[in-house]
Amino acid sequence: MQINLIQAFLIGLVYYLGINGTPWLTMLGSTSLMRPMVCGTLVGLILGDPVAGCTIGAAINLPYIAWNAAGGAQSVDQGLAGTLGTTFALASGISASAAMTMAIAIGLLGNVIWILHLTVDIIFAHMADDAAEKGDIHKIGVWYNMILPQGFLFLISVIPVMLIVFFGTDAISGLLTSLPEGLLHALEMIGGVLPVLGIAMNLRAINTKTVLVFFLLGYLISIYSGISIVAISLFAAIIAFLYMQLTVKEKGEDNV
Repeated sequence: MQINLIQAFLIGLVYYLGINGTPWLTMLGSTSLMRPMVCGTLVGLILGDPVAGCTIGAAINLPYIAWNAAGGAQSVDQGLAGTLGTTFALASGISASAAMTMAIAIGLLGNVIWILHLTVDIIFAHMADDAAEKGDIHKIGVWYNMILPQGFLFLISVIPVMLIVFFGTDAISGLLTSLPEGLLHALEMIGGVLPVLGIAMNLRAINTKTVLVFFLLGYLISIYSGISIVAISLFAAIIAFLYMQLTVKEKGEDNV
């Protein structure tokens, strides 16, 4: 698959908009766009195959299903994993499982961008301190809190991803397609195990008697009823809403 410069720029833009700290999609949530299933779908849309992009992105998303960045700490960059992993997979035609294994390594390399982002932002914070001493509110709110930090983040995220996609996709695709069949099979086997880690972490997070029972209920319904996952998700959303309403009401009455 040949990727032109405009497509490469748009893929870089998808990655930038999903990074924590970008204010442009606050209402939608940049952390939602960071999810590999979401950014993978957008990459697929840019490259002309949104269904395949969603499928590959969903596979890459599984190891990160319980991912959480607390206090600014970030162990992996799932946005970069989803963006570049889906791009390389679509360009080379490898399976979703093999793409998942490759994306894990890409996600670890993405921490370089995150660390550089936080390190340089310290400079802008000190510049804002100086402006605060002079009472220059405009510079604090516009320049040091918005334009300079976001401009720098744009440069270190969009441009590297754009260059990698535009110049490196053919090389990566050639490398992946030239790998021995046994090695590709090994990558697929590893990719098949990785989702277990994400699911296990998610189960550990919900391992409370008030929450785990709902998970077991949904699992049993999906196994024995034959209802689609979409329908179960809609029922689950309704049950969650009603449960929260009843719980909040009971707690409110107890407080009174």
